[in-house]
Amino acid sequence: MSDKKRAVLLVNLGSPDSTSVADVRKYLGEFLMDGRVLDAPFPIRWCIVNFAILPKRPAESAAAYRTIWTKEGSPLVVTSKNVRTQLEARLDVPIELAMRYQNPSIESAVRKLKEDRATDVLLIPLFPHYAMSSYETAVVRVQELISKIAPEIRLKVMRPYYDHPEYINALVGVSKPYLDKGFDHLLFSFHGIPERHLRKSDPTGSHCLASPDCCTKPSKAHETCYRAQCFKTVAAFAEKAGLPANKYSVSFQSRLGRDPWLKPYTDLVIEDFGKTGMKKLLVICPAFVSDCLETIEEIGGRGRESFHHAGGGELELIPCMNESPLWLDALAKMVKENSAD
Repeated sequence: MSDKKRAVLLVNLGSPDSTSVADVRKYLGEFLMDGRVLDAPFPIRWCIVNFAILPKRPAESAAAYRTIWTKEGSPLVVTSKNVRTQLEARLDVPIELAMRYQNPSIESAVRKLKEDRATDVLLIPLFPHYAMSSYETAVVRVQELISKIAPEIRLKVMRPYYDHPEYINALVGVSKPYLDKGFDHLLFSFHGIPERHLRKSDPTGSHCLASPDCCTKPSKAHETCYRAQCFKTVAAFAEKAGLPANKYSVSFQSRLGRDPWLKPYTDLVIEDFGKTGMKKLLVICPAFVSDCLETIEEIGGRGRESFHHAGGGELELIPCMNESPLWLDALAKMVKENSAD
């Protein structure tokens, strides 16, 4: 008889505890002071966050959060909690949920795992693609806290699943009703990251962004290259859904600051499509498994308005996988794959 007590830990990005300016400031402060998000030396990072961002940004962000907030709270947190509950029922394995920033915290989840005497924990970062500002920071923080609080726990980390057949199947399945209604163009909008993050994550030190076609050239760098993994998601989706090459494209959203981020920029692409008089634009955000501020407000709100004002017709946001049975099936199968002895 095995003496192992297995458990699963899901980690998503996080959200403010409420739409109050104080709570949003607290969330943004924790998020932006992470050296894997704003990767400047600590003194510079502290000055940027406290003098350039936090004086004005929390009030602006709080107003945006109010447009998407539900009676239960943040859509991202509420959805993640529901996924945890439903996945636990499917697997009959203890599952904890944590947010990289704010609540429920990673520390509280690790302490719960320790109290429950878990011996083998599978960590699933709810980020399909590798980026130092999402997947990596979640993994490192969990590792730090387990080492400190529960060193007896054996941790296994699920690799990014950007091209996993189950993830692609769920993504296409959720999108199918929208694709079937007809559209002029499908835009894959991924969360952007600074170009320097790609270079910092490149183990070869010379591959990422060294040439226009770097993502199509085989390289060890692709194991940690966010951009290459995004393109692989799109290629797998297009093949599964039977999309013609001229019916879709890729862009990157949510840039911050003046440094170059991954291009093309979603807001400019949406505006350009509107200027052509396009009648029906679909937008999907595969980097997010749960709808949140960046999907509902940035794309479904401001993006739709920008498209319309530029002369376009209808912009429709394809929802994230959220609590889709296909996504729950995919998670369950990936847990079983990664739990084999």
